[in-house]
Amino acid sequence: MAYEKGLHDGHRDRLREKFLKNGFDDFEDHQILEMYLFYCIPRKDTNGIAHRLINRFGSISAVFDAPLASLMECGISKNAAVMIKMLPSVLSVYVNDRFNNENEPITEENIADRILPHYFSVRNEQVFLLLMDSAAKELYSGIISKGSINASEIYTRKIIELALRYNANAAVIAHNHPSGVALPSKGDLNVTRQLKEALATIGVKLLDHFIITEHEFVSLAGIEHFQNLFL
Repeated sequence: MAYEKGLHDGHRDRLREKFLKNGFDDFEDHQILEMYLFYCIPRKDTNGIAHRLINRFGSISAVFDAPLASLMECGISKNAAVMIKMLPSVLSVYVNDRFNNENEPITEENIADRILPHYFSVRNEQVFLLLMDSAAKELYSGIISKGSINASEIYTRKIIELALRYNANAAVIAHNHPSGVALPSKGDLNVTRQLKEALATIGVKLLDHFIITEHEFVSLAGIEHFQNLFL
């Protein structure tokens, strides 16, 4: 099937040149999506498809977060829908790799860069663990549990095992509230106390507990009212 020529003939070349000169600075949302779709829909006008997707889901981020089946209902192939679904995960891997320098000491200023990429486009609750040595350098980081933070009997044991395996001196945990606000619940505080006590038995200090939502995050150690949890 030949590429659909006409109104948008040469349009792809113009958009590519525009991007190469200034990135996406002067692009509208539908143009960003349109250009992304160039590479998975090579023989169709992706301008109309991009408009249709944004009209259906409301924003470019909502398009990339939409379920696979819903994307395909908009008239695109499964391959194109998978390409759309891949982007948030690829971005998460990129940012995590870009900012996570294992040789750089972890500080209050850069610790969020180690944690937040793990929660890009995450819709279920997940528990993250960061382990450090005595020089505040990373020994281990990653998602250790998918599910409620209150399932402490599952992930506390795993944290202890990992801390012993990596001979850690300090730990930071994080979990997300997918549909809530970045404030700790009573259960979150209880889990923090329990984990602090469990880690102390093996000589590991719990430094902080981050709570993350789609739009914000808080550090419990950075809130005066909760700082006694980490003393």
